[in-house]
Amino acid sequence: MKNIIVNQIQSSILTKELLLKNENIIAAIEKASAIITDAYQSGNKTLLAGNGGSAADAQHIAGEFVSRFYFDRPGLPSIALSTDTSILTAIGNDYGYEKLFSRQVQAQGVKGDVFIGISTSGSSKNVVEALKMAKEKEIFTVGLTGEKHGAMDEFCDICIKVPSLETPRIQECHILIGHIICCIVEESIFGELNPNK
Repeated sequence: MKNIIVNQIQSSILTKELLLKNENIIAAIEKASAIITDAYQSGNKTLLAGNGGSAADAQHIAGEFVSRFYFDRPGLPSIALSTDTSILTAIGNDYGYEKLFSRQVQAQGVKGDVFIGISTSGSSKNVVEALKMAKEKEIFTVGLTGEKHGAMDEFCDICIKVPSLETPRIQECHILIGHIICCIVEESIFGELNPNK
């Protein structure tokens, strides 16, 4: 049992070390953070979507934007598209699971918003459909995926690909990347309110 614990921790550390050494990934995180900051400063919002653990990550990141990350400041508008059971079951029933998020992007999204699609495989059909709809509506698209080539690659303005094929390691890095983005956005917009400065 101890070996499993140690191996899991070591595997997580190794993936994060690969993330840290990848200048392209760091540049993509920086660019995504700047785009999201600009969207918020222009009065727009973020929309996030994913399935399973990635749905939880979408909700987690949206919560950091709306509530707070490091310090008290005004909330930033962010919607996780996996949270309203009435909407999800209506769309699933009437249009099918593949339209679960694209229908919401069509209804809720406006030009200048940012859509963040999260998928460890990079090929979740409902996330891909949401990305396509976002493109139609001139909504900037950010993808969080693993290293494997996936259908999302074609439809993301920025695709941040975690250097791993293991779902747990990818998910751990996705929430780390989400936290980094939240940190940068919060500091960029509300840095003067940070009591630790």
